[in-house]
Amino acid sequence: MRRQAGWEELEELLRRANRSGLRALDGKSLERLALLYRAATADLATAQTRGYDRELLAYLNRLTARGHAYVYSGTADNSNQRIACFFVETFPREVRASGKPILAAAALFVISSVIAYALVIAHPQNIFALLPAAGIPLVTKSLHDSNFAFDRDLAPIMSAAIITNNIQVAALAFSGGMTLGILTVWELLENGLMTGGLSALFAAKGFGLDFLATIAPHGAIELTAIQISAGGGLLLASAILAPGRLRRIDALRIRARRAGVLIIGVAAMLVVAGIIEAFVSPQRTPIPFRLSFGAVTAAVLAAYFSLAGRQSKPPSKSALLS
Repeated sequence: MRRQAGWEELEELLRRANRSGLRALDGKSLERLALLYRAATADLATAQTRGYDRELLAYLNRLTARGHAYVYSGTADNSNQRIACFFVETFPREVRASGKPILAAAALFVISSVIAYALVIAHPQNIFALLPAAGIPLVTKSLHDSNFAFDRDLAPIMSAAIITNNIQVAALAFSGGMTLGILTVWELLENGLMTGGLSALFAAKGFGLDFLATIAPHGAIELTAIQISAGGGLLLASAILAPGRLRRIDALRIRARRAGVLIIGVAAMLVVAGIIEAFVSPQRTPIPFRLSFGAVTAAVLAAYFSLAGRQSKPPSKSALLS
């Protein structure tokens, strides 16, 4: 791509400004930043007019949006604003933009969960065909009593352990994209079989409602985060398997940036889920309360990913050329 050198130079200047603020750039660099930004907006207009690859359009849109913040904003070097912008705009937008791979990941998880539940609820011994024996508990009491028998004073330690474990699962699903998505799919199927199989096992013993109520407070956030991370892994895999009109290395570079946004957001989600799982889920509150808490977190999550970032769109073609 003949224009790629200019885009990469603009990215480097934006990285420097992001790291140390605009004051770190000398006059020549600031002038170069403005010049390259204008060139990138022209490239975006050309790409839109000629119907270039959607990945290229998305890349140029993000690049010019980042440049716009520094060229026209006097407060873009405020780190708190950048963090707020990431969670209020960048992350939810990218989740919506990456909807197809995320929904594909969710579908694999749900289908495997439903199949496992149906098999185990029909014949509980089927659990041994789905899961390793070491991961199958002897169900003699509810999940809440089994999982949360620890001293409440140990909640901070449990929270740290839960967050670490969940981030490891998410990272494995994400990095599995570099195995052409094979490891990502395996992680999704494994987690789906475990969730569906164990829920049926507890239901068969009469603890089904408690099982649902136990995972409800943190489950919506945790499971959504895992699907988003797996969606990021599938996004990486698609750059290798279906790069479109781009070279594979260019497609991988572009989609890796997008996937990076997803995994950073997922890490924050899992911190929240881990805190809830250690401090809220273990409380001996009535089942209706736990179910209601879970419903509220699910509703807030749905509203966040549906609405956040829509009120302030990236610069449009006409705005960029004005």
